[in-house]
Amino acid sequence: MVRVNPVLEKLEEYPIVRIEAEKAKLKAAGKVVFDFGTGDPIEPTPPFIKEALRGAIPEISQYPTVKGIPDVRRAAAGYMKRRFGVELDPETEILPTGGSKEAIFLAPFAFFDNRTQRNVAVCPAPGYTVYDRGTRFAGGEVHEVVLEPANRFLIEPDDLPRGVSRRLAVFWCNYPHNPTGALAPDDHFERLAKFAREQDVIVCSDECYVDIWSSVRPRSLLEFGRENVLAFHSCSKRSGMTGYRSGFVAGDARAIAALAKLRPNVGVASPVWTQRAAAVAWSDDAHAEERRRVFQEKRAVIDSFLREAGLATEGGDATFFLWVRVPAGHGTDEDYSRELLDLGLVTIPGSYFGKGGGDFIRLALVPDVATCKRAVEVWRQQLSGR
Repeated sequence: MVRVNPVLEKLEEYPIVRIEAEKAKLKAAGKVVFDFGTGDPIEPTPPFIKEALRGAIPEISQYPTVKGIPDVRRAAAGYMKRRFGVELDPETEILPTGGSKEAIFLAPFAFFDNRTQRNVAVCPAPGYTVYDRGTRFAGGEVHEVVLEPANRFLIEPDDLPRGVSRRLAVFWCNYPHNPTGALAPDDHFERLAKFAREQDVIVCSDECYVDIWSSVRPRSLLEFGRENVLAFHSCSKRSGMTGYRSGFVAGDARAIAALAKLRPNVGVASPVWTQRAAAVAWSDDAHAEERRRVFQEKRAVIDSFLREAGLATEGGDATFFLWVRVPAGHGTDEDYSRELLDLGLVTIPGSYFGKGGGDFIRLALVPDVATCKRAVEVWRQQLSGR
């Protein structure tokens, strides 16, 4: 008998794994697939980034350090200064990571105190499933707050139950928000920064999609305060580097020091050649602006069709996701996602993102513009009954 960690034993299959399996079945059956499922854009990584990686592969490969090379930390600091006006010390306030996912998963291990039961994490729902999973594997408890139009897709710290507030260690926020695309107003960021300072809670701001928007330029929580605040950034979406696995965490020097002490125990230091590629990516803004333009063009195609078809969306127009309400008469979110899957349209049921998602499906703007237009025609024919 193999004894398994109880958390793993109770864990549902990771949602993206389910979607990938369904997609594989469609392809095996010879069906044309329009993949709006996994948020893995297909725009090529800019050549200058690939060249930097190739040029950084050494004759002798040795272990990288968790702290990373100075160039990548300085480049990340330069990006934060240009993009948000936030000045950070590359030595003490920035730490390279293997993308944002592993950094998000591991963060609770550094900040939970299971002895005093300060091991609760507040997580948005619907939301990125890794907030929940990292919390559970670290031995903590998840307190989900449903985000919806009624609360402007915001978690207000003063509205948390007293029992949660007493035991709270980590507070997750994510703007622009996956899966809804919602943004937080400045006054909400001000409240979160004040809460972090006054309540000795680490407020973790997942800012993975902060460079993808249509109408309103997103801000960083670090613009409003640094004490007890961490911001998580990634090259994946901004620079088309999902496979490179590169990002950084920035913020409170004491919290960064705690992560720097934790991470060597896990073995998550990024390869030097990846860091070299990331350094040139963080130092350049033109390629990010071009990617944003492409996503805006895709969004315009899908948005136009959804309005024409009377399909409602909620949230906002940041990220490259659309949060589409399941139309009346089409069953649950899983029913509707399956209905679209039969047409070759791959989407993700909203319930896969947790509470509050059951009436929606998520579309990721992954296909190119021409493919988006073809997908719209297939969807339009289905709605018209042809």
